[in-house]
Amino acid sequence: MKRASTAVMLSLAVGGCGLTAVRPKMEMSMAATAFMAARGANAQSLAFSEYRQAEYYYLKAKAFYRKKFFSKAKQYALLSQQFSERAEYEAMRKATMERY
Repeated sequence: MKRASTAVMLSLAVGGCGLTAVRPKMEMSMAATAFMAARGANAQSLAFSEYRQAEYYYLKAKAFYRKKFFSKAKQYALLSQQFSERAEYEAMRKATMERY
C-alpha cells in the first residue's frame, strides 16, 4: 500500500512539472505576424529605430523559446509585438505624410 501511494505521488510530482511551463505559441505567432506587417509597411527605412528594437526583441524571443525559457520568450515576444506595431504605425504615418 505504501509503495503504491509513493508511486502515485511520484507520478503526480513529475507530471505536474510539465504543466507549469506553457509554451507561448500564441505570443510568438502574434509577434511574428506583427513583425512581418511592419516589414511590409517598409518600417525598416521609415521607422528605423522602432523596427530595429522589434527585430532585436523578436530574435531574443526566438532564442529563449529554443532554449525552453518560455517565460522570457513570452516577455520578449510581447515587447517585439509592441515595437512592431509602433514601427508599422510610424511607417504608415510617414508614408502618408510624404504623399500629401
